[in-house]
Amino acid sequence: MLFLKNQERQKNAIVLPGVIKFNKKTCPPVIMDDYQIILQKYLPENSLDLIFEWIKQYKIHLRITRTRRSKLGDYRQAHNGSPHRISINNNLNKYAFLITLVHEIAHLVVFEKYGNRARPHGKEWKLVFRNLMNPFIIEKVFPDDLSAIIYQYLQNAAASSNTNILLARALKKYDENEVSGVHIEELNENTVFKLSNGKVFKKLEKRRKRFKCVNIESGKYYLFDPLARVIPLEDELA
Repeated sequence: MLFLKNQERQKNAIVLPGVIKFNKKTCPPVIMDDYQIILQKYLPENSLDLIFEWIKQYKIHLRITRTRRSKLGDYRQAHNGSPHRISINNNLNKYAFLITLVHEIAHLVVFEKYGNRARPHGKEWKLVFRNLMNPFIIEKVFPDDLSAIIYQYLQNAAASSNTNILLARALKKYDENEVSGVHIEELNENTVFKLSNGKVFKKLEKRRKRFKCVNIESGKYYLFDPLARVIPLEDELA
């Protein structure tokens, strides 16, 4: 099954654009032809057939959901007769969506083979994830600049593609609806900037992979991802 949550429509309805509309309390299964209509909006065209086969093979209940800051996607194990459930954020570009979906399908495959005996992102998952991604690399689903970075990433894949700064930066090039501003890693130290919510910060030193910043109003310190988009206000404010 596949359900698409649309924030611009009624909160109590699930909407499949151009296909069907129904109340989520009584939602019927979506026929397989509908998958092709929906997935082609979110995935590279030459990845659809294999993804479609996996959805049928593992009877995946796939939910495309609103943006979540804490995660790109997640997997819920099948239990008590309910199917495997995977959710993916709807704001990802097609290449990020594919990587995230395959990431979650790898969790499913590992669970079916090992149950709860394998660690969430342990050696079993890394091997399965790499094997599932290989067909897309071989078939040149990804542009050349992305493919080389993804290949390196798969040698020791992390819990999220966002934690690999080279991959995250490469994927962001393909975002169609990038918000305004610049990446915080582009700012000089001590630059004052604001977020889309109007809160103002000053960029301080780098702490491992993230940048320490102070909220001008509260004086509290926060760590920012290098690729967070911010709006610079003034450079080199002492």
